[in-house]
Amino acid sequence: MKVAYIRVSSTTQDLEVQRDLVNEYGVDKIFEEKLSGVDQERSKLRECLEFIREGDELVVVRADRISRSAPHLLSTIKKLKDKGVKVRFLKQPELSHENKYADFMLTVLAGVAQLENAIRAERQAEGIARAKAKGVKFGRKAKINGNVKNQVRELRKTLTISEIQGLTGLSRASVYRAL
Repeated sequence: MKVAYIRVSSTTQDLEVQRDLVNEYGVDKIFEEKLSGVDQERSKLRECLEFIREGDELVVVRADRISRSAPHLLSTIKKLKDKGVKVRFLKQPELSHENKYADFMLTVLAGVAQLENAIRAERQAEGIARAKAKGVKFGRKAKINGNVKNQVRELRKTLTISEIQGLTGLSRASVYRAL
């Protein structure tokens, strides 16, 4: 049986290109999800690995679709090989052969994918630090400012917390914070 696993990193991305490629190859079943490859707790990948049996073939478009972490990718491939499952990378056919050179290339590419992730995370952290230094605020805008606090305190003199919630649209916790 040919079983495919396809993945994109975010919900805004489209699986269609990968779906077309694996269907063109002639797979019997597809497991698909929209989650980062860094996340090792992907439910559809886990389902796929539990579903696949000895003699089956796992079809993946590229190695980085399985994982962006070298240790996770390599351990997953090893588990599949130990289980008697052949792994086919459609866009990286040189990795599909079970020999020492394919294993070496897979190791190198897994390392490159892991490095790319580390560099991206570093850039992201630098960007956030620069933005914070410029005074950019992250997160949701606070609902409680000085005017709201004063209004809540005045209302509390004559109203219950629930009545204040109804008038201001604030949550119970926000009303208490204002007080």
